[in-house]
Amino acid sequence: MSALETPGVPRTSYYSIVWRELKKDRLALLGLWAVVGLVAAAVGAPLVSQDQPFLYVETGHWSSPWLRGLFDRLVFESAVDIFFNLLLVLAPTFALLRFVLARALGKSFAARQKRLAQGFGVAFVALFLAVTPATIGGAENPLHYSHQVQNYRLQLAAARAEHRVVYAIFPFHHYSYHETNPAESLVPPNGEHWLGTDTEGRDVFARMLYGTRISLSIGVVAVALYVFIGVVIGALAGYFGGWVDSALSRLIEVMICFPTFFLILTLAALIRERSIFHVMFIIGITSWTGVARLVRAEFLKHKGLEYAQAARALGIPVRRIIFGHILPNASAPVLVSATFGIASAILVESSLSFLGIGDPTVASWGETLNAGRVDNRLWLILAPGFAIFFVVTVFNLVGEGLRDALDPKLRR
Repeated sequence: MSALETPGVPRTSYYSIVWRELKKDRLALLGLWAVVGLVAAAVGAPLVSQDQPFLYVETGHWSSPWLRGLFDRLVFESAVDIFFNLLLVLAPTFALLRFVLARALGKSFAARQKRLAQGFGVAFVALFLAVTPATIGGAENPLHYSHQVQNYRLQLAAARAEHRVVYAIFPFHHYSYHETNPAESLVPPNGEHWLGTDTEGRDVFARMLYGTRISLSIGVVAVALYVFIGVVIGALAGYFGGWVDSALSRLIEVMICFPTFFLILTLAALIRERSIFHVMFIIGITSWTGVARLVRAEFLKHKGLEYAQAARALGIPVRRIIFGHILPNASAPVLVSATFGIASAILVESSLSFLGIGDPTVASWGETLNAGRVDNRLWLILAPGFAIFFVVTVFNLVGEGLRDALDPKLRR
């Protein structure tokens, strides 16, 4: 036991204190549970809405088109869908492995839990990188495959009309987000299409559900990119000062002079074949200035404190002082800014899709909202409008609660 610890008093980590304060804010806690629900909806979307059956049995032969279609590029074209589908498959496996090891190892499992989570993360990233590319070293990637997509609903109806014995188990809502049917164009909400259809006959409920994946991916990846850029630039400017601070501060000021949204529009217009990753990258490289200014201010304050001076006196390398000592103590404003930034990135992506310069291959809420404006259909406006409002609101609630929890002056 160190001299700073009091016998009989349990140690409380900083993050435990933040979590305790966050739980006192009911609105923030409600927003946090809503975010968990959004993540669950994004991961489990194929379990709710998909046109491929879980089980299809005909003349004694059975198959699972749903499971095979999770990684079929004609069923799920976007790499974002592949990412979430891979998470849907591997998460239960990881949970089962964790349960078995916890029962087998007993108390010693706690010491190995972190290593198990790290191993799962590495395996997940390796599998995703192995599944994503179409070619590896010039040869076709066998994990990047596609099969002819069949309409099992029509097959089932035809088989029953011919009095053949066929069984099929579909998800709750047996429609895909990209399945088109011109015969059902602009159908209002009914028992078959819960939120109606758009101009091309695509099911709006399925597009709203799978659009959750796009919104969360845009928010997390774009924010992670611009937080990384902002932290590096702000840390260097605040720690070194002098001409380094002057040069980087001028760079920040030049970037601030450009209207961010119009800069995003300009960069997006220069790309001919836009993908969802282009949108993430564009938002990331144009939105880092706020984080850089926050980190710079925190480093100017913390580099003169006793612990930073002691680290320099001990001869600790500068890189370790910046990222190992000062940055963890200056990260609170960054966490709050990142939470609010997710909501802003979702709004930007929806705006780009609304203006027609997003990724046309994914189920974007902004694209559906624009279709409602063009076709003057209320259900095409209300569904994505409410979805955008809800997601932005819950992330803002979490951001406000986290800001209050990280402020020691507001702790009760």
